[in-house]
Amino acid sequence: MRTEKCYFNTLGMICSIGGSVSAVKRSLLASEPSLSQSEGFGIDNSLPLGLFHEELPSILLEDKKWQSRNNQFALAALNQIGTEVSEALERFGAHRVGVIIGTSTSGIAESEVAIQQWVNSGELPAYYDYGLQEMGATAQFVAKTLGTQGPAYGVSTACSSGAKALSAARRLIRAGICDAVIAGGVDTMCSLTVQGFSSLEAVSSTQCNPFSKNRNGINIGEGAALFLLSSEPKGVELIGVGECSDAHHISAPDPTGAGAVRCMSAALNDGKIAASQVGYVNLHGTATILNDQMEAFAMEKVFGMGTLCSSTKPFTGHTLGAAGAIEAGICWLMLTDMSNSLLPVHLWDEISDPRLPALNFVNSRTKLASPLSYVLSNSFAFGGNNISLLLGRIQ
Repeated sequence: MRTEKCYFNTLGMICSIGGSVSAVKRSLLASEPSLSQSEGFGIDNSLPLGLFHEELPSILLEDKKWQSRNNQFALAALNQIGTEVSEALERFGAHRVGVIIGTSTSGIAESEVAIQQWVNSGELPAYYDYGLQEMGATAQFVAKTLGTQGPAYGVSTACSSGAKALSAARRLIRAGICDAVIAGGVDTMCSLTVQGFSSLEAVSSTQCNPFSKNRNGINIGEGAALFLLSSEPKGVELIGVGECSDAHHISAPDPTGAGAVRCMSAALNDGKIAASQVGYVNLHGTATILNDQMEAFAMEKVFGMGTLCSSTKPFTGHTLGAAGAIEAGICWLMLTDMSNSLLPVHLWDEISDPRLPALNFVNSRTKLASPLSYVLSNSFAFGGNNISLLLGRIQ
């Protein structure tokens, strides 16, 4: 049955600021970042990384292709919404429930160790299976764990992967292909990403400083956020989606922000919401020179300079393929917070870049005059692969 409405019913989340939705919310309310100086990952110096240090659940599936840290993160998030997922399976049937997971790393960390052993000894470790690093592996793992029989696949569009998975889930529901979808993003730390971004001179040796005159790069993090989506009006509505591609450069964004403008405008048009109705924007805000520049220009063009906004990457680090889902999760927390007290502070040195528009960043003194009705979350990736998600409180 086709439907136009789609809702984020419930959420499971794990990242460096907490191993549960409630723990993440506490850290955001307390304005507590979680980045820690860490060594390894193929680099000589230590870097501030958003690592999750708590115990992860064991994977009970015996096939070695499922044994990855990425899948453990997915399982940790999935366990938090297990009751609601079980109810959806019973209500709709396994063939009507899908799984879509965005990731950019999958099980690459395990492959790094295995390949190093092969280089040293000529033999791969007994535990290793190439399948654990496939981009669709985590989606297939979740489907196998739950016994779902609907569509199950991965999305890998770099830093927009998690948000793209949520958009794809909405399409399946609106097209009548699925009645419910488990969707989101999962990415875990590995040397490939740390070394790769380091080689691009895109990482900061200190806590990232989005939109500051002194910004000098990202902090990499890891995490997972999984939603149960359906047409049942429960949780938060996914009101609008805007997607586009700059195709400007393989890694650099269009400096004018034209792609970001198209995305945000498309999400507003899709949801039939005016920019003035949006109370908060979760910025992509990586703290790189070019990304912050183009996003600031785009924000000014679409929203002016009065809309409250912040980047939450100084809290979590840039979780890459999981970022779009985690940041949508933070917006979900804001809209389901009945006290209306959750408004993530923009953590930076408060030294504005005179070349950028002066955006209205959330600070510790910011108070809301009325409850938020609509919030927007931006995710912008390599190749200009952009997406904006418009979320609305259920009235």
